[in-house]
Amino acid sequence: MNASREAERLSSYAALLRKWNPAINLVSPSTLADLEARHIADSRQLAGMVQNTPDTWLDLGSGGGLPGMVLAICHPALTVTLLDADSRKVAFLRTVIRQLQLENCRAVAARIEQHAPAHAANVSARALAPLDRLMPYLVRHLAEDGTAWLMKGRNWQQETDVARRHWRFDVIAHPSTTDPGAAILQISRIARHG
Repeated sequence: MNASREAERLSSYAALLRKWNPAINLVSPSTLADLEARHIADSRQLAGMVQNTPDTWLDLGSGGGLPGMVLAICHPALTVTLLDADSRKVAFLRTVIRQLQLENCRAVAARIEQHAPAHAANVSARALAPLDRLMPYLVRHLAEDGTAWLMKGRNWQQETDVARRHWRFDVIAHPSTTDPGAAILQISRIARHG
């Protein structure tokens, strides 16, 4: 996709987030004024790390679509599924998909643990749950050779240490460019101890 079309879609997405947020609380109201720098740029850094190759992507607990919607906009070759249990948020996501004509993206209303295993090449989550609690979801939905991309705050190292008590996994921590101390964890080869 050309850069101007991508920028136009990201701008339209931001406008829809602002329009719907008072009714549904898609992002914290205190961060709405700084939406582009705080949320969209944060998700775009993940989009910059991955390849635009035909592959499946599952975004867990999508909420307002961060980072999954941004990935779908920036990488049209990806097949992105946005998963959230809140049907109001899924209605918002479906509206964005329809208005931006994102043929590579769909939104599903379901609980993560009840959704059929996705066998996705990539799974993402942003501000969803501590790493130890995310691990069973990743095992359920990742393809055997898949990669998880978890956007974590400043406690990412502590979360990683706690998760290692019960799980084996390979991790690469990519420093966040939008939040000093935060990281994007690239996780693969997950297995429970014992």
